[in-house]
Amino acid sequence: MFSRRLFLAASGAALWLPAAARAQSDKYHFTLGVASGAPRETSVILWTRLAPDPLNGGGMADGLVHVRYRVCSDAAMRKELRSGLVATSHVKGHSVHARIDGLEPGREYFYQFYYGQDESPIGRTKTADRNAREARLAVANCQAWETGYYAGYRDMAEWTPDAVIHVGDYIYEGGVSPLGKVDRPYGGVRLQYEVVRQHNSEEITTLRDYRNRYALYRSDPHLQAAHAAAPWIVAMDDHEVDNNWAGMVPQDPDKQTSAEFALRRRAAFQAYYEHMPIELPPSMMELGGELQMYGAYRFGPAHINLLDTRQYRSDQVCGDGFPGEPPCDDLLNPDLTMTGKVQEAWLMEQLKKSDARYNVLAQQTWFAPYDYVDDPENNKRNLDQWDGYPVQRQRIIDALAQDVSNPVILSGDWHCAAAMMVHKDPDNPASAPVARNFAATSISSICSWHGRIEQARDANPHVKYANGRDRGYLRCIAGERDWTTVFRTVANAASPDSAVNTATEIALKDM
Repeated sequence: MFSRRLFLAASGAALWLPAAARAQSDKYHFTLGVASGAPRETSVILWTRLAPDPLNGGGMADGLVHVRYRVCSDAAMRKELRSGLVATSHVKGHSVHARIDGLEPGREYFYQFYYGQDESPIGRTKTADRNAREARLAVANCQAWETGYYAGYRDMAEWTPDAVIHVGDYIYEGGVSPLGKVDRPYGGVRLQYEVVRQHNSEEITTLRDYRNRYALYRSDPHLQAAHAAAPWIVAMDDHEVDNNWAGMVPQDPDKQTSAEFALRRRAAFQAYYEHMPIELPPSMMELGGELQMYGAYRFGPAHINLLDTRQYRSDQVCGDGFPGEPPCDDLLNPDLTMTGKVQEAWLMEQLKKSDARYNVLAQQTWFAPYDYVDDPENNKRNLDQWDGYPVQRQRIIDALAQDVSNPVILSGDWHCAAAMMVHKDPDNPASAPVARNFAATSISSICSWHGRIEQARDANPHVKYANGRDRGYLRCIAGERDWTTVFRTVANAASPDSAVNTATEIALKDM
């Protein structure tokens, strides 16, 4: 059994250190831990970042340095399979992305980095395997630093999934909130939560700001443990850049010009890459930059299509009021898109050629509709989600209905756990069922609108389960006979040592 202790403390083994390593600080350099990601059948990306002063720009002097890595077949790091040096510099925040090729499918590997006299924590990773009988996948999102600790990640690390799918809001861009308990009415219920820790600056806009904010979040030991326990596949949502941004449009164009937002987006993309185990750096050839996030992954019977629904999306045409807005005629524009034309065509091709038992769309927002007013002639929906892009959603539903095996849609964003049916006509629950939509609640972000969700349940008969009161994550087990989603919830988000329990389990056959 791989001990969680190994994620948080360096091994005591005598290990070779590169003579060329040049320490620039007497402080520990691997303060942000280690991670792996982009798991393929024969390769994986290993990540770390040298940051002896993580909340103050990182603390490394400008210039090129080399970091050594080792990959072993055992957790004690005695049976070495790969080793090498990776160059990094201030240009990429002294982050390290080591692509390890020539691996075997479905195998556990253990890895560690070395710089000067410092050894990183030991990480566990695992390659994908299309022939595996089962896949264990964790789904996480929305981890606001201030409103909760990360007990869910401690529980996830102990589960050691085959992979973690993070669908966005890894950081929040906002400023500093006052510490203490909050108790106020909202949406017909008492909203009670606690600000348990604070952000390290006012709202972030520059590359240095974003780097420091990621360093703050990555300083959490439970988040570090979850990264070190399994490979991650990741795509951002809105708060990694700016609330409710769409393409090249910020939420508040009256407060930031197009040029200002383009620079902010470029900075956010760069910092995201520097802190994630992803394959490619952002391209800065285009205005605002471009970052490859969508892609396909195969874990046993599950074909995962990870989508990016922010970078290429059209602006919200009818507003993005909270928690819902009345629809407008512009919603019927067929060019309105969440993914852009290129990514949509890619998705259609993936669905067409897949031979997997389960075909998964892992993406940011609720795909199934949700009415906040029980009146078909006067409804309100969250138009920042797929309800704001109904024509493209229908194209995808029609594609899923064309002999695609067991479509499963995974969502985040809304801080509310849910299990929902997606029907051929999403506005008519009497029409044929096409897919299941499982939404993870947040790791720590509050759902202040959970009262509104509960009040509107009767207007949404396609919703089989909804829980916006609790924090947590999803465990998804894709088996030979069925897919099961386990909703894990944190008993007390204000405690890092909180118990984490199963709220409910839902199998595809039960929906």
